Amino acid sequence: MRHALKCAVLFLIMAVVAPAQAAAAQAPPDDRPVVKVGTEGTYPPFSFHETGSEDLTGYDVDVIKAIADRAGWRIEFVETQWDAIFPALDAGRIDVIANQVSVNEERAAKYGLSEPYTYSRGVVVRRTGDESIKTLDDVRGRTTAQSSTSNWAQVARDAGANVEAVEGFAQAAALLTQGQVDAIVNDNIAVLDYLASTGSKDVEIAGDAGGETSEQVLTFRKDDGALLEQADRAIGELKADGTLAEISRGYFKADVSVPDGGDADLSGRERTSTWQVVAGTAWPMFLGLVQVTIPLTALSFAIGLALALVVALARISPYRVLSGLARAFISIIRGTPLLLQLFIVFYGLPQLGVKFPPFTAAVIAFSLNVAGYAAEVVRSAILAVPKGQFEASATIGLGYWQTLRRIVLPQATRTAVPPLSNTLLSLLKDTSLGSVVLLTELFRQAQLAAAESNEFLALYAFAGLYYWIMCVAISAAQKRLETRLDRYVAR
Repeated sequence: MRHALKCAVLFLIMAVVAPAQAAAAQAPPDDRPVVKVGTEGTYPPFSFHETGSEDLTGYDVDVIKAIADRAGWRIEFVETQWDAIFPALDAGRIDVIANQVSVNEERAAKYGLSEPYTYSRGVVVRRTGDESIKTLDDVRGRTTAQSSTSNWAQVARDAGANVEAVEGFAQAAALLTQGQVDAIVNDNIAVLDYLASTGSKDVEIAGDAGGETSEQVLTFRKDDGALLEQADRAIGELKADGTLAEISRGYFKADVSVPDGGDADLSGRERTSTWQVVAGTAWPMFLGLVQVTIPLTALSFAIGLALALVVALARISPYRVLSGLARAFISIIRGTPLLLQLFIVFYGLPQLGVKFPPFTAAVIAFSLNVAGYAAEVVRSAILAVPKGQFEASATIGLGYWQTLRRIVLPQATRTAVPPLSNTLLSLLKDTSLGSVVLLTELFRQAQLAAAESNEFLALYAFAGLYYWIMCVAISAAQKRLETRLDRYVAR
């Protein structure tokens, strides 16, 4: 009976697996070129995530998919903050930007710009009822909130405004509502989407920002002429057969792919309750924690701690060269921001021909940062062990390395655990910077959801709850480890 059951199970497995293997063997290989598309994922209605969904959607996303079908590309989306999107293109991390990039002289000189696929106009946004701001001229001497490298930021600067840098329009609107800035200059479509999706009565459109039409394009590196030519050809075909117009009307009820195609209407955007937003985002945030935040923290801390021990031993070495190099390393790491170190490893080194995947680059930067800070902790813990321990070990014939491994380091570990635990806690929270190197970790998931729903307080507080739970777990593990290490303490 048991043998018959095994045979039946094996038969069923073969019945399922064999056709799949045959189909895979017959499927032609996909030899289309892979094109990496850079986009924010936090800029509705152009590039965003629906609440609780990991899939990108939006007008720009649908447009680049249609272009890829015509051009014969196989695309991969790479999400990053707006202010990091051009460095990613320069470093070869992405091949094209599809994120409502407006045409200006500086970009035209440095990058390859496609034919326009969107036309819009700039508007000035003010707090509701603020009659002191009616036109673009009224922002002179005032503070506006903009993405610092966006075309609208330059428009605001040219008008004499002081620009406060933000990541996206949702953050800008929050600052305006709170009274921390005076106005916003942005795309009329993005503003209309915000008003429709939030139902906000706190801000309103004051008027046009100069009345000029803005052209949005795909952006390539100058040396990617072949991709640019393919994109232009595809855009022309999509305009000619009405595909772009169809995509546009699906989002805006107007054809924004041509000049004077009508005013966008986003009144149909549905609003989602705070509870639905948090419930829908809880699982993606948990996945970000488990798949990225925890592995990144654990791996970076382990490597960083090993490096810290090496640097600490070099620091107390009698050899001046080793001691000097260790001192210089610690000074550089502790004297520069972690964010700068991430940018150098991820965006700077590729210009020297050294290129790492996002996760690897983050591990390198975080490990070096941990080593710089933990090295002094390890050094002080080693020096806290009485010198008599070294002398006693020498009398029984132990060498230097044996003394370190068997006598000094076990005692030093007990002293080093509390400050090293603080380093680990800081590292866990610092992984929230991983989004700047294209990692979708816990906090990035919260940002994606907040940009689409504008539920900043609820989502960021919920993300904080995840971090707090992890920190409590680490603190509990620290206490248990200290108890176990108490056997090395003389009583």
